[in-house]
Amino acid sequence: MAETERILLNHYKLPSLFPSEWPAEKDESDASSEDEERNKPLPRVPSKKLAKSMSKRMSKSRFSVLERSASKAGSVPGSQRTRDGTENLVQKDEADPLGMTASVVNTLRRRGLPVEDDPAFRNRFLLSSTTFSPTLFLSKVHNEASTDQLLQGLDFLSQSIEKKSASLKVLVESNFQRFVKAKATIDNVYNEMRNQGVDAQAEKKSRPHSRHASSSSWKHTRNVSGPFSPGNKMQVDDKRKNALIKESEFGVQGIKVPLMEVAMKAEEVWGPALGGKEREESLRGVLTVLERNRGLFEVGGTIQDAIKRKDYETLVEEHNRARTYAEGAREIANRANQNNSELTDAEVQQILVAARMWADVEEHVGEFKNETRKRLADVGTGKQSGTDESKPEEYLELIGVLLQLGVEESPISFWLQARSEKLKSKLLRTAEFSKIQIEVLRRRLASNDKPNLNTSAAYLRSAIGRDRHNTAAMDAPKVVEFWEFVNSSMTSLLSNQHGLIGEIVEYWEVAQSFVNGSAQRRLPVGIDRRSREHLDLSADTVEDVQNRTVDLVNILRETVFMFFADPPIDDLSSILSPIPETPATPATPRSAGILSPLDKTRFNFDPSNPPPPSPMRGAAWEKYAFWPPYANALSGVHYLGKILILVGTAAGDLASIGIIKRDQQQVEMLKMLVGAVRERCVQAVCAAWDTDAENAKGLEDWSRSTERNDLTNMPDRFVAFEREVVIGMQGICWLQEARSSKREGLEVEIVVPPPQKVVQTVRSQFVKSLYKALSGMVENAERRKKTEDGLVDDDADGLTLPAHNAHTHSSASAVVDSNNKNVRKLLTLSNLQHLRKDLINNLLSEFETSFSVKLTDESTTIRDVVTQIDARLFHSYTRPLVERLSTIIKSGVSSPSWAPRDRRPTDARPYIYSVLLSLVSVQSEVSIAALAVTDHLLTKHILSYLLAEVCSALMEAYKAKSTGPGGQVVKFNLPMLMQATLDLEFLAQTMSVYTTEKASDLQGQIYKVLDERTDNEARGSLQRELADMRATLKKLKERTRGEFACFKRQRGRKETVEGPPSRN
Repeated sequence: MAETERILLNHYKLPSLFPSEWPAEKDESDASSEDEERNKPLPRVPSKKLAKSMSKRMSKSRFSVLERSASKAGSVPGSQRTRDGTENLVQKDEADPLGMTASVVNTLRRRGLPVEDDPAFRNRFLLSSTTFSPTLFLSKVHNEASTDQLLQGLDFLSQSIEKKSASLKVLVESNFQRFVKAKATIDNVYNEMRNQGVDAQAEKKSRPHSRHASSSSWKHTRNVSGPFSPGNKMQVDDKRKNALIKESEFGVQGIKVPLMEVAMKAEEVWGPALGGKEREESLRGVLTVLERNRGLFEVGGTIQDAIKRKDYETLVEEHNRARTYAEGAREIANRANQNNSELTDAEVQQILVAARMWADVEEHVGEFKNETRKRLADVGTGKQSGTDESKPEEYLELIGVLLQLGVEESPISFWLQARSEKLKSKLLRTAEFSKIQIEVLRRRLASNDKPNLNTSAAYLRSAIGRDRHNTAAMDAPKVVEFWEFVNSSMTSLLSNQHGLIGEIVEYWEVAQSFVNGSAQRRLPVGIDRRSREHLDLSADTVEDVQNRTVDLVNILRETVFMFFADPPIDDLSSILSPIPETPATPATPRSAGILSPLDKTRFNFDPSNPPPPSPMRGAAWEKYAFWPPYANALSGVHYLGKILILVGTAAGDLASIGIIKRDQQQVEMLKMLVGAVRERCVQAVCAAWDTDAENAKGLEDWSRSTERNDLTNMPDRFVAFEREVVIGMQGICWLQEARSSKREGLEVEIVVPPPQKVVQTVRSQFVKSLYKALSGMVENAERRKKTEDGLVDDDADGLTLPAHNAHTHSSASAVVDSNNKNVRKLLTLSNLQHLRKDLINNLLSEFETSFSVKLTDESTTIRDVVTQIDARLFHSYTRPLVERLSTIIKSGVSSPSWAPRDRRPTDARPYIYSVLLSLVSVQSEVSIAALAVTDHLLTKHILSYLLAEVCSALMEAYKAKSTGPGGQVVKFNLPMLMQATLDLEFLAQTMSVYTTEKASDLQGQIYKVLDERTDNEARGSLQRELADMRATLKKLKERTRGEFACFKRQRGRKETVEGPPSRN
């Protein structure tokens, strides 16, 4: 049986009796045979017979190559044919020489050796080959044989050799005479045929020179190129034209030329007729095949057209139709195989056409699948732009097409993995791009000079009036651009509608729909439900999707945390090599001229030479990568409030993801993210708030308030600034607009109230800012300018000059002489009183309401601070006046002319008039500075205080007057007592409107001092003179009514009941 198998394999030149595919060498041999048949000259037969023979030739099955290869004459059974068509005597397979196996090649094939691909390697194992290697043969074929088996094989080999040798010996011995006779007969026939036409005498003469002639003949014939060569003009004797020699082409030269001429003439006469008939029949056969298989030929073009038009429905329909044709052809072949029947020519043609069609369709559909997978890897979860709402999302449409066309890998799993990788790449590129650009902008801002006081104050004024909600007026244009870019960057990351976080959440929701099977309801199962297995996600795929989602959340959380928590980057080269490409982040709405991540023209810099790190000057903003250098608190709370709402909302959205919500550690990390970002933002704003409080003194431009002429615009501007910052800080701390997670079950609270530490930081900075601003107001009032007298004081900021800008009113009443220090002090005192009485209380109440705290201690501290600052400035203004009044009183009382010459004094002494005129001057100065009436609160405070100081000075002067040399007490006589009484009463009654309890007490003490320094006689006489003194005093008051009318109370105005603040 084994020998029969080997014979069959060698006969049909097959590697196995049951091959799985058609051997490629058979196609080559078939093609070569057909070429040989086609190149043969056509026989001269009638046209009908010719057509019949042509049809037989065309109808031959491809399996006939097996018969042809086996029936070719001259071929050696089992011999090998090389690719150039030559054969050799080495067989393709042999039986084992040792007799153990029927096939050496099969044994080597089972051992995994490449005997089919490498003929030279195979020949080393075949005994019939000259390259046979016994060592390699034994090591590979019989490597597992035992010694006994090898000895048995040796006996078998010896017997085989002896058997073949004995048969050859018997053959030679029994037919020796026949071999000799056959050899002699062949030699005689050959000589006769070769020597035909040569006479005996010439032959004898030529024999001694046969060697030379043969040599000459060889040399001559080397130059012959062929029988049709023009150089072959050698004349051959007619007698020798049929001799078996090379010159006569071994006897065929005589008939070759006539045959060629006849063939050419026949081709010339009958060729067109025979060729036209053949073409007609060929075309008719082709047309018949086309008509019969029209649908097969149309499928490929229809599928290509559907692919170009993206008509997926037509593509699937045509692909199914092509599959039906292919299945039909396969069914024909299987049926013939099962029935052992031979295929008809029509069936063979149908199978070939269907195979060609199916190969073409599979090629185009395969390319379409590859392109669709690439598109699927890039497509997002949203609907296609400009498509009908009723159509499914693009990723579902592409997945459905792949499922209908048939795939080996689940397109759902592929898309989920590709989508997560794309989101991860986009997230990292977007974050890296934003980080680089923000740092470049920050360094460029830091390289600029620090803005001066007036410039900073101009932006702080935007907190009040029409610029309150104008972001462009809050800070410098470059700072606003920086904030806009940071806001746009955070929006591109954290916005639920325009940012990556929305894509991450949507990715999880889509993944969940695939996990629970709801999305698969909209997907097809493919033809014959072949794609049903790809619809359900495996447990490993579900776990992978969950891990990928957690990874995306962690990357986003770490990116945001590091941006706010880390200091600015020192070395940009580490992330600029190479610089990441600009991400396709969605553009956010912005005003003209404001920066966005897509505005590349703002970021033209050489990556190999980035801006140098900002110089360290000890500024607070140097610790924050997200804070623009020299930015104020107004722009900070405005933009950081927006950014923190994004952060809080994003944290809530991330916590809404089911895999995150179920992990308490992930939820806590999101809470920590919000808390850490909030704390860093509060610290940055407080640092800028502190700087702005120092610059708040620049809000004073010495322009009067439009509502109250006794005030400047400074209090309202400062309070408006503080109110905006407090409201902004309240929004940063509580993040009321940040949404909480409410998806997939119970609500997850991510944004929690701020810790006490954060609130305490804001409280402390609030009180500190008030103190610094109030101190700045005093500093503004006390500064002096350079004068012609050489009085120089530090006024580098120009705070004593009125600011002429959009906020300065042009009316005459708004003009303030800011060069006059007293005017500045008076206006500042009026501002402080307004702050202490109204504005600060309202501001404290708003802070308490916003932060839900009680500022009991802070309120007391602030009020004490305001009182101290007010007293400090009040004493700064009144001290020179008090000193001057005291000097006037002291010199007037101590003057020798103070004592009246007459017994009865009829007028007050001049120093009293000097004191009153000085007070008139003060009252005028205060009224002009405050544009107020006589009984204005500030006027009453100042004049009341000066009146008390005047009374105190009078008492001291009288005491000094009654003290003589050596410290002895000098008694006042009646005229002196009357004069002192008249002076005091005239002053007191003239200034009665400004008399306070302290002044009344001092007046009583003065009378007590006078009474102690007089005798009983003078005391008694004074009582008798009181009536005349009242008359004299009345005359004095009537006479000076016009001069001191400013001290009278205005009719129709209520008297202010509030007393002056304590200024001890």
